[in-house]
Amino acid sequence: MIRVLLADDQHLVRAGFHALLAAEPDIDVVAEASTGRDAVEQAKVTRPDVVLMDIRMPDGDGLWATEQIVGDPALASTHIVIVTTFELDEYVAQAIRAGASGFLVKDTEPVDLIRAVRVAAAGEALLSPGVTKRLLERVAGGLKPAPETTALDALTDREREVLALVGRGLTNTEIGAELFLSPLTAKTHVSRIMTKLDARDRVHLVVVAYETGLVQAGWQ
Repeated sequence: MIRVLLADDQHLVRAGFHALLAAEPDIDVVAEASTGRDAVEQAKVTRPDVVLMDIRMPDGDGLWATEQIVGDPALASTHIVIVTTFELDEYVAQAIRAGASGFLVKDTEPVDLIRAVRVAAAGEALLSPGVTKRLLERVAGGLKPAPETTALDALTDREREVLALVGRGLTNTEIGAELFLSPLTAKTHVSRIMTKLDARDRVHLVVVAYETGLVQAGWQ
C-alpha cells in the first residue's frame, strides 16, 4: 500500500486529490496538511511514501517543507512530488535543490496523477525525457555550482555512461537499448550508481549529471 500525504492550502484541491487517490486499491491517503509546517509534522507522524507538495503555502512554504523532510534521516524513504500551477514554475530550480523527486501541474489528467504517485513511490523516473530536457535546461542556471568532478570517482566507466543517459531522461529500457544491455542490467547499474552517489532518486541523478558536466544544456 502506497501511503500519501497531501499538502496544499486549498481545501478543494486536497479534496479532489484525496477522492481520486483514495479510490485506488493500492493507495492510502494517510494525512492532509494546509501549511508547510503542518506538512513536516504530518510527515514525521505518518511516514508517507509520497508527499504531493504545493509550493505556495503559509507558515513555511513547500520548498522549506521539502528541505525539512528530505533532511530528516527518518524520512529517507519519503519521496516528494512538487505540484505547481505552471509547468515551469519560477521555483523549480529551488525545488530540485531541495530534493523534490518530480513535478506535476495542478490541472494534470487524473490518470497521470495516479501514475505519478506510483512512480514516485517506486523511486523511478517521474519526468519524461522531453520534460526532463526542457526542465533542466530551463533551470540549469539556477542549480548550485558544480561540485568537484571527483564526486564521480567511485563510478566505473560503464556507470558514468549510464549516469549520462539517466541525465538525458532515458528510461531503463532505453538505456539498455543504447548500451546493448538488458533493461534489468540497466536497472542494476542505476541502483548501484544511486547507492554510490547517495542519491534519493533518478531526479537527483539527473541533477548530478548536469552539475558534473556529464550532460550539458543543448544535448540532443
